[in-house]
Amino acid sequence: MNLSLKTIAATVALLAGFIASGATLSVAQEPQPQSWPEVKCARYKKAWSEALAHRGTKGLSREFIDRHEAFLASGCLTKGDVCPRSAEELKLANMMVVAAMNAGTASTFPPFSCSK
Repeated sequence: MNLSLKTIAATVALLAGFIASGATLSVAQEPQPQSWPEVKCARYKKAWSEALAHRGTKGLSREFIDRHEAFLASGCLTKGDVCPRSAEELKLANMMVVAAMNAGTASTFPPFSCSK
């Protein structure tokens, strides 16, 4: 494909006009930057998925899993009400607190809390 000098010059001039006017050209739309709460939640969700993939759900009650899933579904914004009652749940909760801290969140970020 041979492009004439005129075609190349016209294309360059057009691109220069776009750049000068502040317009941008992109093939794919760039994702919007995430807020810090969104980043924390995404990191925590990933750690949760990895923990479950690694250890499974044996010894975890349906209530424990459901409450935790509700926390994740809220974008990690609801008040924590996931109470670890069994040894397996407590072990996983402790793992998630460490994972949350390793991901740059506070140890109070995870949803673990028991009212009694």
